[in-house]
Amino acid sequence: MFWWQEDAGDGVRVAFTDRAAGNLALHTGDDPQSVRARRAVLEREMGVPRGTLLFLDQVHGTDVVDADAPDRPQVPRADAAVSAGATPLAVMVADCVPVLLAGTSPAGPVTGVAHAGRRGLLEGVLERTVDRLRARGAERLRAWIGPAVCGACYEVPAAMQADALRHLPAAAATTRHGTPALDLPAGARDVLGRLGVAVRTPQGGPGPACTLENEGLSSHRRDPASGRIAGLVWRSAAGERAA
Repeated sequence: MFWWQEDAGDGVRVAFTDRAAGNLALHTGDDPQSVRARRAVLEREMGVPRGTLLFLDQVHGTDVVDADAPDRPQVPRADAAVSAGATPLAVMVADCVPVLLAGTSPAGPVTGVAHAGRRGLLEGVLERTVDRLRARGAERLRAWIGPAVCGACYEVPAAMQADALRHLPAAAATTRHGTPALDLPAGARDVLGRLGVAVRTPQGGPGPACTLENEGLSSHRRDPASGRIAGLVWRSAAGERAA
């Protein structure tokens, strides 16, 4: 169910699912009841109350939702979320870059997630997420970059590559066939590093971190029916008691 997970400290856990958890998205044509049942199993494995894991209606934009706001929609239309409370957060991907974030504040942990596809990454979704975390008092920010299509696999037209590299040179890549490509995980690491965020790229899961290469992960390019995996950040039960 978990491709990788770890204790991030300060009572926070972070994880990325694999296809053993099943498709976790409601927008891919899957049976909604089956998706909700898988989400309930995931919440049980995480040790969080059923129905509390916040999923987003992701649209490849840069909007960041405050998960603790009393008037927020049940399923916010956004590509990032932050919480200074106990709201567990999820971000879904199938080739785009899932980013998990955590920091400390005088009031306790502050957490975030971001969906960093090509457009969102170039338009500032990570910068906006980090700004919102710091506005909630977060210090000592850390980020975990999860499974995504790698630079050797993400072939793009030359004009698209040139446009992207004008904004984010660190994403420059070439496929194994020598054609233009983008390395979105490298681009995300560069953006976060320039923002003063300590970045980790987990390598402990089974198989490569490239979603296209690893059939245990969801990839829209390899198989549009493979669904979505999720990046997760939440307060552990021990962390809740301490808070």
